[in-house]
Amino acid sequence: MSTPVLLAAGNATTEHRPLIIALFGAFVVATLVITVWAGRQTRSAADFYAGGRQFTGFQNGLAISGDYMSAASFLGIAGAIALFGYDGFLYSIGFLVAWLVALLLVAEPLRNSGRFTMGDVLAYRMRQRPVRTAAGTSTIVVSIFYLLAQMAGAGVLVSLLLGITSDGGKIAIVALVGLLMIVYVTIGGMKGTTWVQMVKAVLLIAGTLLITFLILLKFHFNISDLLGAAATNSGKGDAFLEPGLKYGATATSKLDFLSLGIALVLGTAGLPHILIRFYTVPTAKAARKSVNWAIGIIGAFYLMTIVLGFGAAALLKNSDIIASNKAGNTAAPLAALEIGGGADSTGGSILLAVISAVAFATILAVVAGLTLASSSSFAHDIYANVIRRGKATEKEEVKAARWATVFIGIVSIALGALARDLNVAGLVALAFAVAASANLPTILYSLFWKRFTTRGALWSIYGGLVSAVVLVLFSPVVSGKPTSMFKTVDFYWFPLENPGLVSIPLGFLLGWLGSILSKEEPDKGKYAELEVKSLTGVGAH
Repeated sequence: MSTPVLLAAGNATTEHRPLIIALFGAFVVATLVITVWAGRQTRSAADFYAGGRQFTGFQNGLAISGDYMSAASFLGIAGAIALFGYDGFLYSIGFLVAWLVALLLVAEPLRNSGRFTMGDVLAYRMRQRPVRTAAGTSTIVVSIFYLLAQMAGAGVLVSLLLGITSDGGKIAIVALVGLLMIVYVTIGGMKGTTWVQMVKAVLLIAGTLLITFLILLKFHFNISDLLGAAATNSGKGDAFLEPGLKYGATATSKLDFLSLGIALVLGTAGLPHILIRFYTVPTAKAARKSVNWAIGIIGAFYLMTIVLGFGAAALLKNSDIIASNKAGNTAAPLAALEIGGGADSTGGSILLAVISAVAFATILAVVAGLTLASSSSFAHDIYANVIRRGKATEKEEVKAARWATVFIGIVSIALGALARDLNVAGLVALAFAVAASANLPTILYSLFWKRFTTRGALWSIYGGLVSAVVLVLFSPVVSGKPTSMFKTVDFYWFPLENPGLVSIPLGFLLGWLGSILSKEEPDKGKYAELEVKSLTGVGAH
């Protein structure tokens, strides 16, 4: 925190630290109360996994919004826009357009076909054990990639507020978030998680609306003046408002942009924590309605992130944003501090505290949803149907899910500590790429292609999953650059920061190839049953 703005921010947070801690504490206590209340109503596996299927389309739409508008949305996108202008804004477009794929291809058929997890749909017409093992493995890996982003966001945010600069302090914050998420899921299950997500969505929209209004007020509601000030203050001039600042300098960066776009647009329909939300409503019509609500709420939010990002660029120096966090993750909170009157003002400090508490709420709600998705898949797909071969009782299944939550929480804390300096929007884009590579091809083939076989499903899931993860490990995200996870070593050979351009087509290709080469004869009767069930809802749970 070497710059004057950041020193002032540090002073402001020191002066108002009791207020900040009180706001954080109030939210944590309120959500814990909700979680305990919901936990007392969680009596069966359907309650733990799907909230008893009692939520309305609007409630589920609000919860989906709360699940989807993550630290990447609030912190990462604002930061990316503040640093890279137009190219950062592309994240907003990709995240929003992705919902059309989910709405048109996945939401209703998945709700009709499954019971608790993605594995239910895949195993309907395939060999149960290998397919459920693959689905469970994929779900856990995708969820952990997504959890990395939330943990990184938590570390950055709370460090800024509490003036923590040491690596040990940031790791302790990541551990605290991990422990809270374990408590939310083990006690509250889907009911508790859904209510926390609904509360968080309302808070996030309200907080973002307030900052957007204040930024627009400063520029007299003239978008042109806002963009002009952002371009001038960024030091990049008109290039800040044009494509190419991040993804146009070289052929590699243009390919990286294409890879990112494909991953964002196709990834949502394969994200496990979004897919399981379709099971919390009583009917397919309610599932479709919930996605419509989600698109409206999320669309409004992403429009506001444009103002947040360009507002941060207009109000703050580029060097100040980078000095606070290299990836720009603190741009939105620092903009709140500035628009509220500056670091020396009570208004600025209160606004910073409120917005940061809302962002922290965002992180807690999303990590709870992700952990629930992965622990549910382990318990329902791997433990109950593979290890116990369908003989586990509901009580044993839920107990396994709770133990899985603890394990996944520990892994996420360890990996989140390593990822604390990476841009959270970029990290989430990696999760989208892995989901689109491993999950989406298998879901679409299962629902819409009668010749799809067990071998095709396994090749698609494992091929997409392994290729995406390997390409990420040997990409600049992990090593070789100042912004990498491991800054001092260089073992990358894959030039793109997002693997989607290679791994997503490979996932589709392997699913097709595995099915064509398989000697297994597809069960056409089962496919006909699944087709009727997915399209009409007859026989749905």
